[in-house]
Amino acid sequence: MAGIFEITEAGEESYFFKLTAADGTVVAVSPMFNTIKGAAAGINAVRENAATGLIVDRSRSGSRPSASTPTTRPRAFRGTPRLAAG
Repeated sequence: MAGIFEITEAGEESYFFKLTAADGTVVAVSPMFNTIKGAAAGINAVRENAATGLIVDRSRSGSRPSASTPTTRPRAFRGTPRLAAG
């Protein structure tokens, strides 16, 4: 089963969405939007950009410069990220 985008009202005229995985884990929470239409546009933007977006490692382990990598550019990856086991 695919993830679920859920739009929620947060007070008068404030909305946000969250993306929940099939197992119930909240994967992402959006900023606030003034309209439901704005929240829906945010969901569409995530859908369009998520599959093709770069992954930029800004973690402490990804930001250590080495002799072979320039210090001015973050490391970017294309494709499916692979996580180390353990």
